Amino acid sequence: MSNPEKEYALYKGDKLLAIGTAMGLADRFGVKVSTIHFYKSPAYIKRTSEKKARRLVEI
Repeated sequence: MSNPEKEYALYKGDKLLAIGTAMGLADRFGVKVSTIHFYKSPAYIKRTSEKKARRLVEI
């Protein structure tokens, strides 16, 4: 049995930017996979505005 990749939704404020895997989102937005994962970290959330920053939500 294979382990499927997790799916994520990427938001900017209330606007849904994209849905996909971390690697797919990284390719689409031209950033590293580690950057995509950083969008859901407590440090990033604490440093940035809810309306202006990107937020990653696991679905």
